[in-house]
Amino acid sequence: MERKTDIAIIGAGPYGLSIAAHLKAKGVDFRIFGTSMGVWRDNMPHGMFLKSEGFASDLFDPKGELTLEKYCKAHGYPYAHIGVPVSRELFCEYGLAFQQRFAPDLDARHVIEVQPAEGGFVLRLENGETVQAGRVIVAVGISHYAYVPPELAKLPANVMRHSSQQQALANYAGQTVAVIGAGSSAVDMAGLLHQAGASTKLLTRRAKIWFHHPPVKLGGLKRVTSKITRPRSGLGFGWRSRLACDMPIIFHHMPSRFRIRVTRGHLGPSASWMTRRLVEDKVDVRLEMTLQDATVRDGRPVLTFGKTDGQVEEVVVDHVVAGTGYKVDVERLGFLDDSIRARITQEQKTPVLTRNFESSYPGLYFVGVSAANSFGPLLRFAWGARFTARRLAAHLA
Repeated sequence: MERKTDIAIIGAGPYGLSIAAHLKAKGVDFRIFGTSMGVWRDNMPHGMFLKSEGFASDLFDPKGELTLEKYCKAHGYPYAHIGVPVSRELFCEYGLAFQQRFAPDLDARHVIEVQPAEGGFVLRLENGETVQAGRVIVAVGISHYAYVPPELAKLPANVMRHSSQQQALANYAGQTVAVIGAGSSAVDMAGLLHQAGASTKLLTRRAKIWFHHPPVKLGGLKRVTSKITRPRSGLGFGWRSRLACDMPIIFHHMPSRFRIRVTRGHLGPSASWMTRRLVEDKVDVRLEMTLQDATVRDGRPVLTFGKTDGQVEEVVVDHVVAGTGYKVDVERLGFLDDSIRARITQEQKTPVLTRNFESSYPGLYFVGVSAANSFGPLLRFAWGARFTARRLAAHLA
């Protein structure tokens, strides 16, 4: 017999779990599917630290009953709003505890197909079982959007992986590994690979690797002035970040060209201050290296780079890691039926959403990074789950 639910949440990361907690508090009929904290547990390297500070690394329930601070205090873990790094391991442990408390009925099976049906949708699970849902929330995070440049995409999988395709880093010990990119995923991976015993090269077309500044305690007048000139928010310091956090609905009303430009440009590729110590004076960092081609010679990847002086350089390694980030593309959500994707209005391959996260396909909602072009850079980060869960739950209840 086919099961039914009013709302199906696909994805059990910070956004999916926070929405589930809010829907549960309102007594809404829903089901949530996926591995709890799956992207963080399965796709992020062991030993990494979050870019966000402690206060900005919460999952969100309506009453704030289980913040990261409260979880750390209850379990004897060190915590500070700012200045104590949050490890991937701690964040996953906290997320699992949050799920067990606020979404105990999580169905860990994955949704492999969503088809249109009378009155809503039919979801087919990995074991063949089907569930009928009136509305669907896509909260899959970045898991479907890993981007590999075409130059690297032609390399065989045994010598090239995206940074999200996690492998035990100890397997790279003694090998020469090229990490391509300059963002957090690339820099984190380069540092962790070096720590695991690999000879690591970090190569980027950019002229500089940007690191967040470590927190500095200010006192007196400097502290007051800083609050005015560089206010703190869940995205960092400065008025642009503060406005992105406080005014996502106003951002939604802005022209699409403006929204897309700001979402892409604000808080560009950078690494956390905690990672800096793993990279500086340890990893061979090569700047202003533009990847032109990639081939395999005698079983080893050969990367061809153009340099600013017009010269071309070949780099021969044992393995390549594409730390080249993520690009939202609705067409990569293969679990959505073709007929559904065809009816989703898009801007730059991302869904156009209403003020309540609904796409042009009735009853289909997108949250997290998929919604960033509609609501701004806030939705690229876990901090955006608070705004999203509150607004979406109020709309759906």
